[in-house]
Amino acid sequence: MNEYLRFSLLFALVLYFIFLFVMLKKNSLALKYTLLWLFTGIVMVLVVIFPSIIAVPLRHIGIVEWTNGIFALLLLFLIIICISITSIVSKLNDRNRKLTQKCALYEKRIRELEKIVLQDHTM
Repeated sequence: MNEYLRFSLLFALVLYFIFLFVMLKKNSLALKYTLLWLFTGIVMVLVVIFPSIIAVPLRHIGIVEWTNGIFALLLLFLIIICISITSIVSKLNDRNRKLTQKCALYEKRIRELEKIVLQDHTM
């Protein structure tokens, strides 16, 4: 691997981790949802420091250039992260719908109780 490329990738990964930790500190990201991003960064650091880790498995699946393998690995991680985020959003959407339904039922019950109280005061 070209030393300039390795240095550039390590520098980009340092910026990546700084960005993640700043987002965590500002509470823009929850820790439990950030773990996948941290894991991805750690794997990428290991691949940049020890490129032979990925060279052998890539050759077995037919990828000759390791930079293409890095691109494929990044794409795989991004797809996994997108799927996990979609799952989280789906669960939150379902919880939001259930909460809205409960609020509507409570609101209906409050209106019915207000009618009963108003009827009792007018008598």
